[in-house]
Amino acid sequence: MLELHLNLTPENETEIQGPVTPDPRRTYDTLIVGAGPAGLNAALYLKRKGRDVAVFGDKVGGQMLNTSSVENYIGTGQNSGYDLSQQFSRDVERMGIPVLSGYRIESWRMSDDGFALTADNKTVYKGRTVLIATGSNPRHLNIPGESAFADKGVSYCAICDGPLFGNKRIAVAGGGNAAVEAALDLARIAKELTVVQRSQFRADEVLLNELRAMDNVTLLTETRMEAIEGDEHVEGIRVFSKQDNEMRYLPLDAVFIEIGHDPNVGPFAGDVLTNDRGEIIIDEHNRTNIPGMYAAGDVAETMYKQIVIAAADGAKAALSINNDLTAGKPLAAYQNERI
Repeated sequence: MLELHLNLTPENETEIQGPVTPDPRRTYDTLIVGAGPAGLNAALYLKRKGRDVAVFGDKVGGQMLNTSSVENYIGTGQNSGYDLSQQFSRDVERMGIPVLSGYRIESWRMSDDGFALTADNKTVYKGRTVLIATGSNPRHLNIPGESAFADKGVSYCAICDGPLFGNKRIAVAGGGNAAVEAALDLARIAKELTVVQRSQFRADEVLLNELRAMDNVTLLTETRMEAIEGDEHVEGIRVFSKQDNEMRYLPLDAVFIEIGHDPNVGPFAGDVLTNDRGEIIIDEHNRTNIPGMYAAGDVAETMYKQIVIAAADGAKAALSINNDLTAGKPLAAYQNERI
């Protein structure tokens, strides 16, 4: 059940005058590190359970802010990522949940009450449990024009932004399964699709064969994307062919960069266990290997990286945290159940 838009119970009907910030003098039930869909939805669920919770995030909204259009979040119609982030933020603010934005958590330690997190404003915040919901960042090519044309034809999410470029000329950078799967989705709506891979494709052969069978698709291997060019929007790319030893200009309307994501484990790196992709390993209750510490959303080993999935994972983590707090077990009782 989607519980994003809330009917406030009488005890929560107090008018909230602007945003609330966390109080370093209190010990919260849960400190949530990350203010994207996983963290914000977890905060709502915990608050509705009567838990004292605080949220910390560099930017409220997380990666949603980099998504130009969101059309696949049920019940919201078509939104920009920014507008959806604002809706999430308003729901959190209406519940009186304290949020510290514009700062990062830079270190953590165990404390007598559970955990102590230090932000880069040098303030220490205390909580009985911690939820890591810090998301991930798409890898960048770091070429001229990439940052200048972000949300102006450069995208890192084919599912999110692909429908904006129906019957257009599109390029995809990357050669793994994620890139080829994105190319397959985009090829079905594009006028022309070019996949640029700096070496050879690493994707499964069955996916490559499906892509090769499409009439509007061109595959370029041993080719490096050198620059993204245009005026107000993307108009073309420059690529260097290592086979021909020559530079070429390809006119097009959009570039989708699909070369992977790096989880934002941040100050918890080296302490929480991670898999070979750098994602935090969690059990079915979103618990990490550290008792009392949980993870949710894109930073964790979730199968798909989508806004709706991250929000749902945050809700699941919140329910697990609430159950563990109720049972009095977060800090010790399940440590022998873990990895």
